[in-house]
Amino acid sequence: MGTQGLDEQGRGTRRRALLGAAVLGAGGAAIGLPGTAAAAERGYKSLPVPTIIGHRGASGYRPEHTLGAYQLALDMGAHVIEQDLVPTKDGHLVCRHENDITGTTDVASRPEFAGRKTTKSVDGVSFTGWFTEDFTLAELKTLRAKERIPGNRPHNTLYDGRWDVPTFEEVLRWAERESRKRGKEVWLHVETKHPTYFRGLGLGLEERLAKLLRKYGKHKKNSPVFLQSFEPSSIQRLNKLVDNPLVVLLSSANSRPWDFVQAGDPRTVADLVKPEGLKWIASYAQGLGPTLDLIIPRDASGKLTRPTTLVDDAHDAGLILHPYTMRNENSFLPADFRKGADPNAYGDVFGAFEVYFATGIDGVFTDNPDTGLLAREDFVNG
Repeated sequence: MGTQGLDEQGRGTRRRALLGAAVLGAGGAAIGLPGTAAAAERGYKSLPVPTIIGHRGASGYRPEHTLGAYQLALDMGAHVIEQDLVPTKDGHLVCRHENDITGTTDVASRPEFAGRKTTKSVDGVSFTGWFTEDFTLAELKTLRAKERIPGNRPHNTLYDGRWDVPTFEEVLRWAERESRKRGKEVWLHVETKHPTYFRGLGLGLEERLAKLLRKYGKHKKNSPVFLQSFEPSSIQRLNKLVDNPLVVLLSSANSRPWDFVQAGDPRTVADLVKPEGLKWIASYAQGLGPTLDLIIPRDASGKLTRPTTLVDDAHDAGLILHPYTMRNENSFLPADFRKGADPNAYGDVFGAFEVYFATGIDGVFTDNPDTGLLAREDFVNG
């Protein structure tokens, strides 16, 4: 397995530094520190490094953003579990990756909601389907969740219809129960989806999210809840409402956050990952959630090239990095790590994890937390 041009000496230095942090993090977990007052005082710095984040739960094995997916991720040992938040018509926050629920629920087969099908422009992109903001919570709760990408993950369709769409408040209650049962805090990574779009509908996300966090005492500096968004202005707004650790998500280098588009801000993600952009982000946030391609770009054939300086530059600015998203299937992996011709077969994901961990990232989102944890163990143990 090659390192795609990663300088061996630089890699060794970064790896040794990361291993030191990883061993400290693993040691803390082994002696139960996350359940102690001392760990609570340290907040997100008490998490093992690299941190394994269950992307939408254990979405490689269960329909995403269901209590079943969250529970499995936690049972597998994920250090943090992710939720994406969108609102209902009556202002409740629910966990869906998108407000378009056509592919993640059974709404299309429900004749009573046939008239709700519509076409909308969300962040400049046209979608036709059914949308959470057109349903009350009571109506949404009659729907059942299903696998979003059944072509890639036909085994997940076994669980279609088993769970409903959870509210974020239900997730907070679940996390409290599990924290008591396990004797240590359950960490969440919570994203505001399309905040500018929803604010324009009178369904601002940040105030609703802050109200729930305060209700459950999860709004403090060392609370076990990261807050994240692709729109920097959403994170700036949250920074004024709560004291949680905040993360700015970054898409492809040539893209612009939608709030920038709306405000006429000409900066692109490529501008934000420059030292001056990172310094600006660090003035109100503690972390970055970049796409993995901003860590190590791919060439035209899909193979990894040389790492960028983003990890070192972000660390210099005082920011942690939790890039996204590692998945086991060939179709999602860099070309260097695919095995065979079946796009849905598992590739050499452990090799890919090793290369990404060696860059010095502080954690990673993955659909397969068990795989991520094994890869982390390999990396920590050398």
